[in-house]
Amino acid sequence: MSDKPLSRFHQPVSIPGRRLLHHIRLRFVRRKVTGGGARAVNADIPLIPFIDFLLCIVLFLLASFSASGELPIDKSIKLPNAENVIDMTEAPMVAITGTQILVDGNPAGSTRVIEEANRLQRVEELFNILKNKRELWKQLNPAKEFPGVIILQVDRKVQALVVKSVFQTAAVAGYRNVSFLVERRARR
Repeated sequence: MSDKPLSRFHQPVSIPGRRLLHHIRLRFVRRKVTGGGARAVNADIPLIPFIDFLLCIVLFLLASFSASGELPIDKSIKLPNAENVIDMTEAPMVAITGTQILVDGNPAGSTRVIEEANRLQRVEELFNILKNKRELWKQLNPAKEFPGVIILQVDRKVQALVVKSVFQTAAVAGYRNVSFLVERRARR
């Protein structure tokens, strides 16, 4: 062993604490180094949590997207229920609310005119819009036969006379295949 006393190898007990770089003489540098300063002005964006967040948003949007058209254009319309249904096809959507007739969300007539007349009649605005849509389809697809499909979205409280008038106007405009938008009801 060595001839040196043991006290020389042992250090006295000191109070624990942060001592790293306390020997620096400049006060503002010592404050920054020891963590006593304010936060840094330009903070880094934590990239991993940000990518996780974006991934969650994308997955949520993909999971909630529905191409079958389960939701109507106008959410205020209360649709009738049906058991035997098929997925939606691409066709002009004619919505009949309590007071308006809409084609793809754009106004195309009023139901009050039909209700006040109390008889079947052609809705001129609707006829003109559907006729223009048919002619545009024929220009874009000259080799194909026009399918003449239209989707009716009718509120439950709309009078049958209004529905018949819209149905007849669509048929005169060249849309002879009419589908009704309904809510899917569970089979019994």
